[in-house]
Amino acid sequence: MSVRDFTMAKYGELCRVLLGASYTPVTVYQYLTDPPGGRTVVLRHDVDRKPENALKMAELEHALGITATYYFRHPATFVPEVIGRVQALGHEVGYHYEVLAKAKGDYEEAIALFARELEEFRTLCDVRTVCMHGSPLSRYDNRDLWKRYDFGEFGIAGEAYLSMAGKDLRYLTDTGRNWGGKHSVRDAMPGAGEIPPSVATTDDLARWIGSAGEEGLYLTVHPERWAVSEGEWAVGSLTDLVMNAGKAVLVAMR
Repeated sequence: MSVRDFTMAKYGELCRVLLGASYTPVTVYQYLTDPPGGRTVVLRHDVDRKPENALKMAELEHALGITATYYFRHPATFVPEVIGRVQALGHEVGYHYEVLAKAKGDYEEAIALFARELEEFRTLCDVRTVCMHGSPLSRYDNRDLWKRYDFGEFGIAGEAYLSMAGKDLRYLTDTGRNWGGKHSVRDAMPGAGEIPPSVATTDDLARWIGSAGEEGLYLTVHPERWAVSEGEWAVGSLTDLVMNAGKAVLVAMR
């Protein structure tokens, strides 16, 4: 019997496919500072909601010998107990900032907020990379903050979009419950290659990895999208359906 897509069990299958295809999983920080040779997959998790799912995913990866990067929002998923346990499993923990959207485009307010929230994260863990939250309902792209400021001045080694652009990596994301990228508003990497047209479901992605793949992969996986029960799966499917429709309207209006 096949496993339903976008469940934690299906994510486990995907992880085993990656390992079986001889990919070495690394964190964002590892890739930026000491990338391994050969087949490499950067595994990134944007914890937008449901931090408890992030912990389950982190435990699954740990059991398979996989390390990944988890970006938590403030305050939406800023749960010290979860963050501490994810880090204790050997994963990288970073800050999923959305300060330009929060400040409604006020750059000075946004950078001050970034400093305060980053400091709160650093009371729990050693944050070495950050990643913008897409804030699809906002007109502001949080990455634009770095057009005026330098994240290096905060002791940050890299930003998960800006610092990874131009690398030899094929970028794919599960945004909108589809690996083909058709529901992504801002979750994209310029210069990261075209997504194979045959890839939409997780099984499609697994088949592509097994048959062809790339030397370097960069996968963004949102833990709240990978259900641990039938009820959670049904609610998540409906939520994504509504969100995808809303995104399409907002894109058309911009």
